[in-house]
Order: sequence, then structure tokens, then C-alpha cells
Amino acid sequence: MRNSLQPLADSQQFRKGEDRRFARSARDGAPGASQADRFHVWEERRTRVRSPQGLKPNGQGDLMSEPLEARDELKLRPPVLSQGSVAGETQAEKCRTRRSSELADKGRSPSLLRVNSAALRHVFIVIVAMMLGSSLPCAVGVRAQNLDKPVMNVGEEVTAFAYAPDGRIVFSVRRMFKTKKYDLQRDDIFIVEPNGKSRRILEGQKFTHGDKPFTYQVESFTWSPNGHIVAVQLFTTTVDPEDEHRDDELALLLLDDSGRELHPAGKDSLVLGAERPLWLRDNETLVYLTEEVQPRQLFSMRYLRISGGPATKAFEGRTFLEAARIPGSNSAIAVERDRNMEGPARLQEVELLAQEDQELATLDEYSGGLSISPSGTKVAYFLDKEVLEIRDLAKTNKVARLRVGLGVLQWSADETRIYVKRTVEKKSADLVSFDVPALVAYGKGQAVPVAEPEPRQLLHGLAVREYGLSADGRFLAVVLPGKRNLQVFGF
Repeated sequence: MRNSLQPLADSQQFRKGEDRRFARSARDGAPGASQADRFHVWEERRTRVRSPQGLKPNGQGDLMSEPLEARDELKLRPPVLSQGSVAGETQAEKCRTRRSSELADKGRSPSLLRVNSAALRHVFIVIVAMMLGSSLPCAVGVRAQNLDKPVMNVGEEVTAFAYAPDGRIVFSVRRMFKTKKYDLQRDDIFIVEPNGKSRRILEGQKFTHGDKPFTYQVESFTWSPNGHIVAVQLFTTTVDPEDEHRDDELALLLLDDSGRELHPAGKDSLVLGAERPLWLRDNETLVYLTEEVQPRQLFSMRYLRISGGPATKAFEGRTFLEAARIPGSNSAIAVERDRNMEGPARLQEVELLAQEDQELATLDEYSGGLSISPSGTKVAYFLDKEVLEIRDLAKTNKVARLRVGLGVLQWSADETRIYVKRTVEKKSADLVSFDVPALVAYGKGQAVPVAEPEPRQLLHGLAVREYGLSADGRFLAVVLPGKRNLQVFGF
């Protein structure tokens, strides 16, 4: 008898149906990423893993869609020049050529303009204005064209990915293999360089944990500040062969960029019960969240040094809904809530190393999506399933509110735009961007108006499952539903 042991999607048919089901915006009633929603997602995973359909006799379960052979090198598609373009020809040259043709058609060759100096200056100003006017459509055309054709394509079923500070991408690929009794999933992990060359740093089939059947799927990646170590978030399932009892648990796996496993917890390379890691500047220490109030309502913090030693408690006795690191510092912004869920949530700046804190604001509502701007000067979060609040971290009374719909947030590199995939993580929806408005100071108790900006759709409204922006803001990477290939587009 062969059983199918998979932590998440049990079949390709289920995944396709799931993508169709959730490819809609939050305005149309898409589920939100609140604490309750995250619990429902967790329960959905547990239900799928524990359901009777999860274990099927040989011949009745899903057949593996992936080949058994692991592939070290992935086929990547290089950048493609658009038709009619010449390699090495700049956009400015194209525009000048077009403008010269227009002048020639009208019999106004620039070489024939022989006038006095005052008239020449006047003509020069007019020509420059006309050229600038005609060059604007050229720039817009290039932007649209770049988002039409990917500069890189990974033709594998990608389960998660993340940009490194230097532009490399770490990503995981779904891998299935068979044992005598079970069909197991253990994702492979790769790193692809900006030039398109990739290498595998972890082969899932060879990764072991304990002496019981063990399966996992990669959920996310978090790079260390120096880009040499990556914390891999896993959703794991372990089964007892005696009574078929299954245990589902989140865990962190630490790898350096050469693929070497780090063992901060001793012999076991997994840090069980750990999630959402926050790196400190020394690249040796991280703080992670662990469930404190079930079911996944509140979390506590723990320190972990990757050189070894047991994890220790941070901010002992306090509980949090969420936390996000402030770039370039040992501090984080956290949303704290009383253990008994009494009173409002509080926005706190916490110094992770010294365990000091400063209250920034009291929040009447909070629905997730905590995100810090690249400069560490602003924070964004959802008050409910529609309204996004942006707050200045230096002058905390300066805020702005936008009605954008609940989703997954990321800031542009220059902090002038916020990108939103308008549904919860691991679901498919359209990707849009909004301009970041000027933040205005409001007094205590003063009503803050809610603006309704016009969203700018990316990729012609195509639904995406996951997305990420390079640190320099030059590239957008997305995982598309269906085959779940990873594609990279240039802005």
C-alpha cells in the first residue's frame, strides 16, 4: 500500500481550482489576511493533510507530475530584443531619429536653420520642447514593453522565492518522490544569479529529519542583511507509521548561500515552532515569533544565535500580533496586544538587542500587512479589509489613509509607490500600485479622511500568485498560477 503524504496541495487539480477561486480583488470580497483568516488557512492545510483522501492506496492517489531526477541546472530564458530594434541603440537615439524624420517630412531640416543668434535661441527652445513632448510616449512605450516580455523565466513549479540584497533570487521547486509506503514532497532550493545562471543548494530528497516519514513545503525565505544566509520557512508534516498520527508544524531551516546547513539547535537543523524571523545587523542573531495563544492569535519572541545554543525568550511575558524589522537596524516595529485580548492594539518600536521599546500609537483596529519602507522612516498596515494606513515613524501624528483593499504589500525602492496583490498570501489576484500621498499631521481624536486613489494595474491585470521587487527597484518577479513558473520583468 502506498500513501500520499503532502503538506499542502494534494493534486494539481486542487491547485488550479484554488487559483481560480481566489483570483479576485479584496473589493469583491476576497479573504483578508487578518488573524482569523490566517488561522483558517492553517486549518485548511491541516484538514487537507489529515483528511482520509490524504492517504490513498497505490494507483488511486495523484501521480507525480515532476520527474524523479533532480535537475541542478534550470532552463532560463535570456532577455529578448523587441522586433524592429537594433542592439545597442538607445531609446534617446530612437526618439531623435523619429523626430528628424518628422522635420525632414516638413522640409525643416535643422541644418538649414540659419538665423541670427536671438532667433536661433528661440528656435532652439521650441525644438527642445517639441522633442521632449515627442519623447514622452517613447519612455512610456518602453515601460509597457518591458512588462510584456520577461527577461528571465524559470520553467519549474516554484513554491516560494525572495530577492537577495545583491539581486540574486533564492527559490524553491516542488519535488515529489516515493518511498515504500508514502509519496513525499520535499522541495529543492536553488539560487539564480542576475546573469541567469542557477545552482541547487538543497536537494529535498536527501534532506532528513528524525527517523519518521517527513515531508515539507517551503513557504517563504528571509535573507540575512549581508545576503549570505537565508532563513527558510517550512510547513512540515511528520507521520507515525504505527498509528498514522500526523503532526503539522512550522519550522525554520538556516542555509548559507553555498547550501551548507546551519545547526543552531544542535544536531537537528530545524528550529521547530519558529516563524517570521527578524535578522539583527550582526548576521549571527535573529529573533523569531512562536505561537503563544492558540489558535494562532498571539505570538511571543525568542532570540536565536546561529552559531549555537538554545533559543531564549525576548520581551518575556509580552505578546504580539505581528512584527517587521526596520532595515539597517536592530529594531523592529511590532503590534502588541494584551494576552487576554483586552484593550486596543499598540504600535511599538522595539529594540531587539537591548529589549527596549517605545509606544508609537494606539490602533483602534488592526488587520495585518505590517510593512516598513526601505528607508525605515514609514510604516504601513491595514486597519480593516479595505483601509491602509501609512504613518511617519519620526512624527507619528503624520498619517494618510487609502482605500485599496486588503492584500500583500511591498514598497517601491524610492518609496513613492506601494504595490498590493489584492488577496492573501499563496492565493492569486491582480497586482496593482498606488502613489504614496503626503502624510498630514492630525491631532488626537481628529478624524482622518480616507482617500480612494486610482490603482495602476501591472501586467495588464494578469493574476499572480506571488511577487517580489529587487532591492534596487529595477525588476519585478512574479509566480503565475497554473504552471507556477517564475518570471522576471524589467521596469
